[in-house]
Amino acid sequence: MTDTRPIIVSVICPVLNEGASIEALIDSLLDQSRPPDEIVIVDGGSSDDTVARVQRYAAATRSMHLVIAPGTNIAAARNVAVGAARGTVIAATDAGCRVDRRWLEFLTDPFRGSDSVDVVGGAFRSDPRNAFEQSLGATTLPRPDEVRGDDFLPSSRSIAFRRECWEAVGGYPEWLEHSEDVVFDLALKRAGYRFAFEPRAIVHFRPRSTPRSFFRQYFLYARGDGKAGLWPARHAARYAAYAVGAIIVIAGLRAHRLWAAGAIAGALYVARPYARLLAEARQDGRPPSPIALALVPALRLIGDIAKMAGYPTGVAWRLSRRRARN
Repeated sequence: MTDTRPIIVSVICPVLNEGASIEALIDSLLDQSRPPDEIVIVDGGSSDDTVARVQRYAAATRSMHLVIAPGTNIAAARNVAVGAARGTVIAATDAGCRVDRRWLEFLTDPFRGSDSVDVVGGAFRSDPRNAFEQSLGATTLPRPDEVRGDDFLPSSRSIAFRRECWEAVGGYPEWLEHSEDVVFDLALKRAGYRFAFEPRAIVHFRPRSTPRSFFRQYFLYARGDGKAGLWPARHAARYAAYAVGAIIVIAGLRAHRLWAAGAIAGALYVARPYARLLAEARQDGRPPSPIALALVPALRLIGDIAKMAGYPTGVAWRLSRRRARN
């Protein structure tokens, strides 16, 4: 169907202590093939020079607005940004990223002249600086060609939606500081809004730079899942897989043939990250880094331990909240 309403596109972004990366993001937003009608950045209380850097851009760019909202988490900051924006279509991304030059064009084209779509999810790619980050990106970030559009839940580092959809579901859940975009997506789906996936709308996302920061990131992600009651079967399967693996290792001390089964399971466990590294190598025209290849099993293990530690803390929080209500 034809939608004759004018499209005003606002790009929103929450930030907190992003002085080292915010300029790369803003520069990429200002260089879009389809310029945003406005950019709204909400700072949650940075203690570095993030605000000063954004203010310099805002002073020179009439379409950019900075809102300072100390103490807001990422969900609340997104809601503040949408509330301050005037767009009929809201495009969201995150600090620590940079967007392709045609990101906004591809992300918002499905809204133009049609009312057949309400939410468009874009893709994202790893933007590593070294072998560790290259391996981590391959371990944790799906390539665009791996995404199935029918069950895709867009990350809010690359998404666009109609303002009325956000209003109808009550915005992002401010009681969650992680996994809030997944809960937002699920609320939109339950409300019957129509999703589309646009793999050409690419955001480049830099992976964490140390094992410690990666562990913390995935611990918090899993804690958010536990708080929101997300993916219990998936998390249970992870615990079960490690329990079976431990049994195979222990039993293999007496029956060494069991270790062959463990080796096969381990190879399957790391197959996808290796496939991603090889695909990136073919795309770049150079062999994958031996260090990146060697790090994959360790990073898979770190990520899983972080999730298995974080999820129960989120579940405990949710149960205590439920008891307090009763």
